[in-house]
Amino acid sequence: MTISQFAKVLVLAPHTDDGEFGCGGTMARLVEGGASVTYAAFSTAAKSVPPDFPRDVLRHEVRAATKVLGIDEAHLRVYDFEVRTFPTMRQEILDQMIVLAQELKPDCVMMPALIDLHQDHKTVAEEGLRAFKRTTVLAYEIPWNNLNFSHQAYVRLEERHVEKKVEALACYESQQHRNYTREDYIRNVALTRGIDVGCDFAEVFEVYRWII
Repeated sequence: MTISQFAKVLVLAPHTDDGEFGCGGTMARLVEGGASVTYAAFSTAAKSVPPDFPRDVLRHEVRAATKVLGIDEAHLRVYDFEVRTFPTMRQEILDQMIVLAQELKPDCVMMPALIDLHQDHKTVAEEGLRAFKRTTVLAYEIPWNNLNFSHQAYVRLEERHVEKKVEALACYESQQHRNYTREDYIRNVALTRGIDVGCDFAEVFEVYRWII
């Protein structure tokens, strides 16, 4: 069984850019292989946008970033849940996920890990497992938020996939002040994960459910 078995993949991103950080290379590989990838971002984190950018800048940046990865704009969903308040809006978030489940019927869902320290990420993971009970679910790695991430599944990447990930994350001009947006960091994480399993580059996932 390989990643090529997935025809319809849904990526759950608590905030715009989380999905690219966690599985941007994998999304590029999936799209390249002919999979239909839908990207759902639950917040544009307007309250966290630097003061010299428009409040809605991340809404435009995520559109540019997912386009780089090859995701059709019709497969981009962006919601307006307020950043850092997701635990108080569990039911509303779950309701949106159930709509996605019914509409898309994905055969694989990629989302943050249950052990993610960020309250919004953790909420998306918990509600994601509820909404997609009968679906293969993989959790992507956000290194700076994960204290004990389990390296259970690796997706091999080629240089072109990593380049797409770097290019996509560069679309987030409003986030370039964050040290984890550095190109050398993004490449080094992919390189390290590749070395783990004897290939050039990779992304790693926790396996919550794998339906064969």
